Amino acid sequence: MDRPAIVLLSGGLDSTTVLAIAKDQGFTPYALSFRYGQRHSIELEAAQRVAEAQGVARHVIADIDLRVFGGSALTADIDVPKHESLADVEDAGVPITYVPARNTIFLSFALAFAETVGASDIFTGVTAVDYSGYPDCRPEYMEAFATMANLATKAGVEGTSKITLHSPLIALSKADIVREGLRLGVDYSLTSSCYDPDEQGRACGKCDTCLLRLKGFAEAGVKDPVRYQSA
Repeated sequence: MDRPAIVLLSGGLDSTTVLAIAKDQGFTPYALSFRYGQRHSIELEAAQRVAEAQGVARHVIADIDLRVFGGSALTADIDVPKHESLADVEDAGVPITYVPARNTIFLSFALAFAETVGASDIFTGVTAVDYSGYPDCRPEYMEAFATMANLATKAGVEGTSKITLHSPLIALSKADIVREGLRLGVDYSLTSSCYDPDEQGRACGKCDTCLLRLKGFAEAGVKDPVRYQSA
């Protein structure tokens, strides 16, 4: 039987791995990405490459403009913080790269997409280990959203289906995520995780997400295949 599932796909390491996991579990993935006013289009280009390579049933790019609110280095004229090591950012609180309520907004769109294609499953690549400390990446948040989802949908109210929110990476380190992706045959050269790549698409190597990604590949004992500006 066809088992449709919505997979939030940013084009980065985590969401690309989750897409492979959903396929491995027998789901037919419908990928959902966002043009939300982020400072570059590199990640969307990566998402399109990944969606094509993994053969999703459909790839939707939704247009919303979070620049109208600002408040983040990803959606406003605020410099992306750069660091020499992860030790520089430990215990620094929620970073300025946090986009207010972004996961709630994205998951709400995923919920609408799920209802239209008859999907009862939504996959997201949030992780609470080796992450930047965003409040909407915690297990208790994911549990609360799943509860809300089943109160807010026609299928949930009528009892015809129950929305299940999958976050298979939430307790994994970046190294474990890399290992799982490689086991599933993920081509990480297609991905992009950097918050501030150059015009050639090369990663900066110094933002939070670059440092976390590099840490994961180093601990997994493999070389990160994407291009970095310092290379």
